[in-house]
Amino acid sequence: MSSSATSDLASPRYYLAPGLRPSAGGTQPVLDPATLEEVGRRAEVTPDEIAEVLARVNAAQKLWNRTDAKSRARVLHQLANRIESADFTDCAILMSREMGKPYPEAIGELANVAPIFRYYAEMARDDAGKIAGTTQIGSTQYARYEALGVSVHIMPFNFPILLMCWTVAASLAAGNGCIVKPAEATTLCTLDFMKVFDELPEGLVAGLPGGVGTGRALVESERTHAVAFTGSVAAGRAVAMAAAARMKPAVIEAGGSDPMIIAASAPLDVAAAGAVTGAFHMTGQVCTSTERIYAVDAIHDDFIRAFVARTKQLRIGNGLEKNEIGPLVSQAARDKVMRLVADAVAKGARVECGGRIPEGLETGWFYEPTILTGCTPDMEILHEETFGPVVAVCRVADFDAAVAAANDSPFGLGASIFTTSLEEAIEASERLEAGMVWVNNPMIDNDALPFGGWKASGMGRELGRQGLDAFRRTKMVVMDHKPQVQGWWYPYPDEWFLDRAGSGGRKHV
Repeated sequence: MSSSATSDLASPRYYLAPGLRPSAGGTQPVLDPATLEEVGRRAEVTPDEIAEVLARVNAAQKLWNRTDAKSRARVLHQLANRIESADFTDCAILMSREMGKPYPEAIGELANVAPIFRYYAEMARDDAGKIAGTTQIGSTQYARYEALGVSVHIMPFNFPILLMCWTVAASLAAGNGCIVKPAEATTLCTLDFMKVFDELPEGLVAGLPGGVGTGRALVESERTHAVAFTGSVAAGRAVAMAAAARMKPAVIEAGGSDPMIIAASAPLDVAAAGAVTGAFHMTGQVCTSTERIYAVDAIHDDFIRAFVARTKQLRIGNGLEKNEIGPLVSQAARDKVMRLVADAVAKGARVECGGRIPEGLETGWFYEPTILTGCTPDMEILHEETFGPVVAVCRVADFDAAVAAANDSPFGLGASIFTTSLEEAIEASERLEAGMVWVNNPMIDNDALPFGGWKASGMGRELGRQGLDAFRRTKMVVMDHKPQVQGWWYPYPDEWFLDRAGSGGRKHV
């Protein structure tokens, strides 16, 4: 790690473009979940620092909002250029040390952020309003999109930089200023990455580290005007309620318990490989992780054999070494996983592999990739978000039973199916109750398509046109070409009124 990055870890800071600033607030240790060693210390910004940043970002936003769309696009393309040319090795190492993510996934996350700034730079130029068919001759009538003001971005630990860029890029393109509240577990890598914003207009983007109190202050402030949140269902509901109380639009991505259907026609080698990635990618700490598998009876046993064999090939250990499975982010995260596994086993589930802390990795928050079979609806694991390297498998009679069971959940983020039947693929895409459906390739996203869930999994959308609309509001404009008195204006002609002695007034529009 570079000396500058190391000094940042020793000196708790917050970010306000164009640079990191020392914080006068308290500090909290950041621990490596693989070794439990202290990585550095993060700041808890003070109320005065929050107030100053709110004032600075609001002032910068007013100037940014007056910048034409072409110039804003040029700035965002220049930002993408800086991201593409930067060396993020230290940032990726820091991310892995903070939350345990394997290095290939950390550097891969950083490699995917530049395109979103380019996408929204051009989307905001191309889609700025709508001309409507006029309701009267001599009038131009249209809707225009305008910025909301300053948006708050409350980030999760699992994709701390990619998910930040999804919403920050859309918000900036729409003409807003942005304040990021990094996840407590990944504050250091988030602030390190935010140096790429140094050449944006002064004060336009800020990063304020802290806990729940910092997030609450930003959401409840009269000087913020929109919220983007990714995290747990409970926290998402609290954020949504706080935003609604102040009439602020909010995009809430609150996780899920994604189902996967293994149909009778599925090629089992492909389905098993896809299930391993869907269930255990990033130690199962992905909002769209496969947590429930419904395998039809005809292929259930053969699928389980292939699935277990693939899973046992995974390497477990420090994310900075050659391992696919790193530690969970915290002791609390592993405790939850262990509780859900114990409940399932007590109620009759069978552990096909895993189900324990790996030998030799007692230090840190490691847990073996775990496959449970014989799972039934009375088990808590089918009704909670596990967010760890555990998947519950249920045997079902057929495709229809699989769809019904997959939908029997309070969550509705994503869902997937492996099948070679076109009929089943189309039926699944129409009948699965989820914001996203994947056929034969789970967990894929697309900058141009909306990302988000149904039911308790959230509201609003990131990415695509809807992701841009989340950070702007509409204004209807009616412009008559020539000022003239209109026939419907006051005062009304006498003949329009009811004639009590006659047959009534004339109909008019």
